[in-house]
Amino acid sequence: MLHLFTGLDYHTGLLLILALLFVLFYEAINGFHDTANAVATVIYTRAMRSQLAVAMAGIFNFFGVLLGGLSVAYAIVHLLPTDLLLNVGSTHGLAMVFSMLLAAIIWNLGTWYFGLPASSSHTLIGAIIGIGLTNALLTGTSVVDALNIPKMIGVFLSLIISPIVGLTLAGGLVFLLRRYWSGSKKRRRIHMTPAEREKKVGKKKPPFWTRIALIVSAIGVSYSHGANDGQKGIGLIMLVLIGVAPAGFVVNMNASGYDITRTRDAVNHMEQYFQQHADSLPHIVQMTPPVAPTSGENAATPQEFHCDVSRAMQAIQHAQSLLNNLQSYNALSVEQRSQLRRLMMCISDTADKAAKLPGASSDDQRYLNKLKGDLLNTIEYAPVWIIVAVALALSLGTMVGWRRVATTIGEKIGKKGMTYAQGMSAQMTAAVSIGVASYTGMPVSTTHVLSSSVAGTMLVDGGGVQSRTIKNILLAWVLTLPVSIVLSGVLYWMALRFI
Repeated sequence: MLHLFTGLDYHTGLLLILALLFVLFYEAINGFHDTANAVATVIYTRAMRSQLAVAMAGIFNFFGVLLGGLSVAYAIVHLLPTDLLLNVGSTHGLAMVFSMLLAAIIWNLGTWYFGLPASSSHTLIGAIIGIGLTNALLTGTSVVDALNIPKMIGVFLSLIISPIVGLTLAGGLVFLLRRYWSGSKKRRRIHMTPAEREKKVGKKKPPFWTRIALIVSAIGVSYSHGANDGQKGIGLIMLVLIGVAPAGFVVNMNASGYDITRTRDAVNHMEQYFQQHADSLPHIVQMTPPVAPTSGENAATPQEFHCDVSRAMQAIQHAQSLLNNLQSYNALSVEQRSQLRRLMMCISDTADKAAKLPGASSDDQRYLNKLKGDLLNTIEYAPVWIIVAVALALSLGTMVGWRRVATTIGEKIGKKGMTYAQGMSAQMTAAVSIGVASYTGMPVSTTHVLSSSVAGTMLVDGGGVQSRTIKNILLAWVLTLPVSIVLSGVLYWMALRFI
């Protein structure tokens, strides 16, 4: 593994290690900041003791990271344009990383201290946006080109829509339970608060099957949180490594000959697809002025190729020349590896756009999506050691600091105590919606989904919400993006002034 870091000087290597530790520290903060989302309902419905609930959350967060995939991780990485990632030197890359992480850590710790269920996802994404915008202002480039706008719009939509989905689904679920699960005295127990149950029947714990449902749904929230937020930590580390040590991480240097062949075949099949559909894709197939050569004295530098749909065929031909008879990425120079990453991202982006055209059949869409996965097979990856390190940081972080935010979720959102039905509805909604988002590559906020789900159940079946708490949560929601954008931008500007 150490050979991947060759070429870094001693000073840069130490700073890189420090940057990786910062990422893991951020992930640990994310763990105890967001653990409350998984344990608040089982604790306040007395389904589990707090210590056991927190340990359970840590274990299933760990497994969520290990098994959650990488789609969300690279949604985070691709917020910054590939050109920005690959064209910064190691010093600028480190300034970018430290500024982004410090901004996220400062805001996360601040909101945790005041017990506000603010979003770690919003914080991280705002910090990344701040870096991109500040870099554009400092270099005089277009603000539009400072960020991956299509990817950013998709991320924003997922962050905005997910709390609304949580509010609506959880409210609807508790309404259905109230309407169709109240026919007998035994069934009506699900609509009691723990205090009411203790007063009426002298029992502190929920009914057996209700307790099982609460515990299982809490496990689902913990696992989903690990799968979604853990991927963000993996994406952060890959962002650091691609920006600071591109020679070893811009492509998967451990890719086998089979993996490279699979990528090369995908490029060839993409070319065939575009040629076969030339009539419906003239803006892709018609050639524009050729790309500069990739070898010899007049070889193009990585900065000379900028992707747009009309240049997809040139990108394919360029990639074919780099991949021809290639058995290991070690045979490519550092510049060629960086260029290959750009080309593969360009081709996959074009495939994505072609699949979304109105005339594309369902078979074409499936075929293009498969080719896209093969194209990015050696680009969107993460070494096992990174996944395990993030899983450990997130799970260990869940063991401390959960109480502040848990108190807000369990006691301060609704005007009345939380019933068993409300706890189950909120947790099931959060577990399913976050889980779906994780496997479709949407970085959502666990905090916002769960707190909005709790609010939805309270509005439908709990006598309303406490306006002061909701105002504070909304204020944190509104302020998180602009504050983290400004904070990371200022830190990045200051870092560049002093390096």
